[in-house]
Order: sequence, then C-alpha cells, then structure tokens
Amino acid sequence: MQKLVPHLWYDKEAKEAALFYISLFENSNLQNVTILENTPSGDAEIVNFQLAGQEFQAISAGPYFKLNPSISLTVSCSSKEEVETKWKALSEGGIELMPLGEYPFSKCYSWVQDRYGLSWQLMLQEEKQTQKITPSFLFSNESCGKAEEAINLYTDIFENSGLGIISRYKEGEAETSKAKINYASFKLCGIYFSAMDNGYDADFDFNEAFSIVVKCKDQKEIDYFWDKLSAFPEAEQCGWVKDKFGVSWQIVPDNMDDMLFNGSTEEIQRVTEAFLKMKKFDMEALEKARSGS
Repeated sequence: MQKLVPHLWYDKEAKEAALFYISLFENSNLQNVTILENTPSGDAEIVNFQLAGQEFQAISAGPYFKLNPSISLTVSCSSKEEVETKWKALSEGGIELMPLGEYPFSKCYSWVQDRYGLSWQLMLQEEKQTQKITPSFLFSNESCGKAEEAINLYTDIFENSGLGIISRYKEGEAETSKAKINYASFKLCGIYFSAMDNGYDADFDFNEAFSIVVKCKDQKEIDYFWDKLSAFPEAEQCGWVKDKFGVSWQIVPDNMDDMLFNGSTEEIQRVTEAFLKMKKFDMEALEKARSGS
C-alpha cells in the first residue's frame, strides 16, 4: 500500500482529468469512482486512479480551490520523443510555463500547466528512474526560502525517509534574495519528492487544491501525524490539516477507501455523515458509523 498519495481538487472535472492522464501513461488505470452525497460542497465525486503504477486521488467538489504551480508533477521521460508527445498533449488548451527546449539541467524539458490547471515538468532523463512521476514543491511567496526547513521537517516526521541531492542558488542567480535552494530531492515513506525555492517573485502559494493523503494504520498514527503537521487550527476539518509552510495534508485511516468504495449506500452515507462532523478522524467512531452500531 502506498502510504502517501497525491490528491487533486477540481470543480467538476476530476474523472475527466483522471481519464486524460491515464491515457498518457503506461501501467495506468481508473480504480474507483464514488459519490459522497450532501457534503458542504454538495455531492462530491471521488476518483482513485493509478499513473505509471503510482496511486493518485482526485475529487470534484466545487470551485473553492484552484491548482497552481506550487506543486507540480515531474515526469521522467526516457526519450526526446516521449517529452514531445506528452508536451503536445498536456499543453493543448493549457499554458506553457517554460518553453520546450534544452536547458543546463536537461537536454529536453518543458513546464506546462494543463487544461485542468495541473502543472507538469517534463524532463528527459535517459538513465532509468525508479519512479516515473515525482511530486515537486515550489516554495514561493510567503514560503520562499523555507524549502530546506520543510524538507528537514518532513524527513524527520516520516519513516523510510531521507535527503538526496541538494543544490543552492549561487549569488545573484535568483531574482529574489529569499530563495536559497534551487533543487533538492528527498524521500518520504519510500516515495520520492523534490523541492526548490522560487527564484522569482510569485503571487501564488500552496493551497488545498493539491494535498497529500497520509494513510494511517491506527489511531495512534493519526494522532501522531496530526500533532506533527497541523499548524493552523482554523484549517482543521474532515481529516485535513495545513502545516507551517501552507502545505495541505489529509490524515486518514488506511481503510478509508474501503469504507467509501466498498460499502453499501447506507454504510457510505453513515460514514460520510460521521466524518463531516469531525476535525481529526476518530477511527472507532467511523467503524461504529459504518456498522450502524
């Protein structure tokens, strides 16, 4: 089971976007789709899917949060042709943030924001990579300059974690003096991530549109991650927390998908009604709601 799962928030396009992404990658599939009725956002559609063997989740829950480049997905491409093919598909109806071309760090690279708002970095890496798609954090605006601090916090919190390559801006290389790290790789729970401080002034920052789901085996783990990650009590709701850098996390039981996808209509409704009243999830209370006891 993948312990950390990227989660994408859309207005109404979660399934449509997931199917589009699935069409671009081998070893990809749609796993589950379910409707949660009568949430604060109305009827919300949850979509579980795999891309290149990695788990992702998306939700259609209204126009409350918009994706931006603060978290993107970096794709390791084995050939120039693969970069160009994915660039053509993802840039159609989208926005090119960095033009397709050769850069000092890659012979073929582009950064695009697709038609649904999700940002992708397409990079030629001819050597075989262990992970096809890497979530990449861009610390901008109020969080600029805090990438290294965040990485140290995350690798301290999560098991099977560690720091990989770290590179710093040279003097005068970044337009904003706040930026320190121009690239860092790290691992959390066996999943690879990357991060950098934005070298340019930007008016966007992390928000709930791109969050990371943390699947917890028991209440002790839920309590642990909640205490370690939650920095804004006003952001606590339905398992969601926001850390000191503004990154959103969902602290959930590892059988949450089973509760929402495999139960009867009545069971799903009872579980939904129960968790909508919670901030931090109470696993015992959720199980009682599921069983109707």
